[in-house]
Amino acid sequence: MPVPLRTDFDAAALRAIARQTKDGPQARRLLALAAIYDGATRTAAARIGGVTVQIIRDWVVKFNAHGPEGLVNRKPPGQPSKLTDAHRAALQAIIEQGPIPAIHGVVRWRLIDLIQWVWEEFRITISKQTLSRGGFEDGIDGLSFWLMRIIREVGHGTSVQALRG
Repeated sequence: MPVPLRTDFDAAALRAIARQTKDGPQARRLLALAAIYDGATRTAAARIGGVTVQIIRDWVVKFNAHGPEGLVNRKPPGQPSKLTDAHRAALQAIIEQGPIPAIHGVVRWRLIDLIQWVWEEFRITISKQTLSRGGFEDGIDGLSFWLMRIIREVGHGTSVQALRG
């Protein structure tokens, strides 16, 4: 027995929402569910959505629980960041300050040097890939590949704010 659709929506309402949304996959899902409201089989709705009948069932369950917003692609939560905002701020400050050769043993920051500094300072291990892609969601975008290239080209002691314009 198929999971029934919620009764507070109808085909016309779903089509109207699908027209207004900027999210293509959500619109496709809404149109497939609108076909079910119109009396189409789940198999026909699966053809409209370009998916299997099981995925149509999953969409119905999400739609019933959360409404049209339940059909929006969400980014999976993933692994939580190892660095807190305080760690990120300290890392940004050390980059802006630049290395002191007598203390840090380098004349310019490389990724591996920053990774070593994070370990020595906080006892946190992070990978070269994480640091090079700025793997801290919103934190410091200053550790993106772009900034690391600028640091290599310009050298230490250059303010991040000055580089940004």
